[in-house]
Amino acid sequence: MKDTILFDLDGTLLPMDQETFIRAYFTQLVKRFAPLGYTKEELIDGVWKGTYAMIANDGTMTNRERFWQVFSARIPRNLDGLEEQMNDFYGREFDAVREIAHPNGLARPIIDTLKAKGYTLILATNPVFPPVAVKTRLGWIDLKPEDFSLVTTYDNSRFCKPNPRYFEEILKTIGKTPDQCRMIGNNTSDDMSAATLGIEPFLVTDFLENEKQIDLAAFPHGTLEDVKNWAETLPALD
Repeated sequence: MKDTILFDLDGTLLPMDQETFIRAYFTQLVKRFAPLGYTKEELIDGVWKGTYAMIANDGTMTNRERFWQVFSARIPRNLDGLEEQMNDFYGREFDAVREIAHPNGLARPIIDTLKAKGYTLILATNPVFPPVAVKTRLGWIDLKPEDFSLVTTYDNSRFCKPNPRYFEEILKTIGKTPDQCRMIGNNTSDDMSAATLGIEPFLVTDFLENEKQIDLAAFPHGTLEDVKNWAETLPALD
């Protein structure tokens, strides 16, 4: 019986358009760090290169270590205390990005319903951000890291979606098998890659991400409202 539900965050529990999010994120990042002597070009290039490096991570180091290895090489100056300042940014100015989100009031009831029924909940957001950034984004939908048994962040993960090893790492950490889990997300490549391990997928279509134009018939799919209705019909676990 399935007793573990994995949730993507951006575009799934947190309704928003990814491209709009990225523009707003970089706007706030540059606003914070440009006065400290970092140019817009090197900041954006450094973050993108570091992000691509995390997505391609081979597991020999954490995503955090991989990011800073690449990011530091792109900005080889004024690095003292930069990670601490970045974390401070994610806890402060980054919160202004909430203006681009479209919270619909469904995330909190879904999580509360499943928790009350005894299900193990995992926030399987792509681990390219530090914990404080994930905490800030969860706050936009009235959730917090403590609502989940595991939250994947760049410091506790060595792989990223769509690499199936990202999901293998989660399963190993929580001591579950694929047949015990369901993955709910809005990206046909990143989130639905869980199906390659035997994890049952569900594609949320409200803010669908489908760059490869994959036939949606390949996955069970519906809206976040459908997820809420489904959660309400699940039996309570003993």
